[in-house]
Amino acid sequence: MEFKGYDKNFNIDGATAVITGGASGIGRAIAELYVEKGSNVAILDINENVTDEAKQIDSEHALGIKCDIMNSASIDKAIDQVRSHYGEINILVNSAGVALLDKAEELSEKYWDTTMDLNLTASFKMSQKVANVMIEQGKGGKIINMASQAALIALDNHVAYSASKAGIISITKSLAYEWAKYNINVNAISPTVILTELGKKAWSGEKGEQAKREIPLGRFGYPEEVAAIALFLASDATNLITGENIVIDGGNTIK
Repeated sequence: MEFKGYDKNFNIDGATAVITGGASGIGRAIAELYVEKGSNVAILDINENVTDEAKQIDSEHALGIKCDIMNSASIDKAIDQVRSHYGEINILVNSAGVALLDKAEELSEKYWDTTMDLNLTASFKMSQKVANVMIEQGKGGKIINMASQAALIALDNHVAYSASKAGIISITKSLAYEWAKYNINVNAISPTVILTELGKKAWSGEKGEQAKREIPLGRFGYPEEVAAIALFLASDATNLITGENIVIDGGNTIK
């Protein structure tokens, strides 16, 4: 594909993006920004209120679909619904995930399996199924996976979470390599602690203050800052970027 310039306003006019976990937190911030920049969005979420949440974002350009991304049949049904509603899929953001934390010596098998199933396996299934749609369409596409700083540094009580996010970075590279011939770009984002509602609760008090003291820029991130990177990676400005992991952590992993 030849270089033809890019939209310097980073608009994604007319694109259709599928965003898992888009009813809240980082996924929602991404959905809101994508709509603002001209995209249709389909929010896949296990939340019973996903349809209402999508309407709050935009009644015309946001579609909410209740979907269990750990279930292949549920994914297939959701993808069919997106294609029926919007016609095609151009962007996938794998934002859904879980953080089940415990000491390594006490971590339960259920915590480990659920973390791997949702954070890693479901992201691969979504990528595989949406990539096949993109290949069929013949127009390329963008896949953005949510990894974490925990994939790059050791964090207390994070063994399952860290392993799952390290796996995300690994499959991002592999899929980028295999799907480059279809003009499908696959990249990952690795944030530090992000102040979603869950993030605020998990990192409140002295625990959070201590963590911020270890970050060179001295603070946590906001969902809108991650959304900015997700917009960049979805835009045509990044057609030559694939297989990369963009870290947004205030310098925490450079120490």
